[in-house]
Amino acid sequence: ISSDENFEDLLFRGNEAVNLNFEAEILGPGVAFRINKWGFGWSTKAYAKFRLVDIDVNIGDAIVNEGLNSLLNTTVLDRNNNQRIIGTSYSEMAFSVARNLWETDKYKLNGGATFKLLFPGSYANFGADRFKGTITTIGGNTFLSDANANLNFSYSGNLADDYSNFDDYSSSLFGGLNGFAVDFGASFTIKDEKEKDDYKFNSGFSFRNLGSMTFKDDNNSSTNYALNIPANESLNLNQFDGVNSIRDIEQILLDSGYLTSTTQNNDFKVNLPAVLNVYADLKIISKLYASAFWQQKLTDNEKNDQVTAQNVFTLTPRFSLKHFEIFTPLSQTEIAGFNAGFGLRAYGFFIGSGSAFTALLNDSKQADFYFGYRLGLGKI
Repeated sequence: ISSDENFEDLLFRGNEAVNLNFEAEILGPGVAFRINKWGFGWSTKAYAKFRLVDIDVNIGDAIVNEGLNSLLNTTVLDRNNNQRIIGTSYSEMAFSVARNLWETDKYKLNGGATFKLLFPGSYANFGADRFKGTITTIGGNTFLSDANANLNFSYSGNLADDYSNFDDYSSSLFGGLNGFAVDFGASFTIKDEKEKDDYKFNSGFSFRNLGSMTFKDDNNSSTNYALNIPANESLNLNQFDGVNSIRDIEQILLDSGYLTSTTQNNDFKVNLPAVLNVYADLKIISKLYASAFWQQKLTDNEKNDQVTAQNVFTLTPRFSLKHFEIFTPLSQTEIAGFNAGFGLRAYGFFIGSGSAFTALLNDSKQADFYFGYRLGLGKI
């Protein structure tokens, strides 16, 4: 993504299915405090997400690039998975509680949970399950024939009109209260007896985003269709070039006469991206630490009612003082592969990137950036 080549041309090159993930997270006001063995917190956050899930490169190349990457004039499609284009925006208000469950001079065990109120904003999903057919390119025009698939069109709010315009995501981050989720987990610490308030080993696990939200809007729609294009007929794919609206894609296919509606709903429920997180943090020598983090998704990204997640493993060495810290995350993600980044903290301000080094050294498949400020006021 940092090369000089056209992004859409790069995206649909090769033979492997395309996965693309864009996420923006905005942390709003939050506060946490401790009373004796209890901890309490309140936080706010907003999300904007766009994802391509296992898109066949031949379909993408035919629609976006008019088959320019194709070496053959005819390509046979035979996919057994559900290919998805999904965009969503929503926000949450979270209430957390934690407690020290067991503590000695050497060890400490904590447990806690977070309860989230969800405010769904916008949603758009196009799913094409078990897509089979033949793509033929003739004189700059690309046609689909002898095709069948199970299609899903779901949309609510602004993203029904354009799933690629970030303004539509940002303007619909805050909807009405219509969902609930919970996180829960525990941590175990081996204390450093020589240095107060420090540790030799810290570890924990959590289950996150166990819940769902319901989208309700005047233009809500969730419809399943059967697509059937006979072998002696064809659909011109060039008419989809530049179309960024799920609703417009649906209308073009309806006008073609090749769609048959099977089920339809106005309000629909979408599941959050539930994950298992596990981490371990080891003090190697004074001020030098290394942590390992693993995220395992617990849901199926191919389901049309699912906000997606990805598997991640990160190893982070870091040098930490009381008011200053530098760290280098080394990550392996399901979509972008390996990335190396850099970050620092000075007092409460932190800034960093999980892919800074990788983007400088080669043509990276990932770009990310984050910053924030945390203020500590002491203990209650």
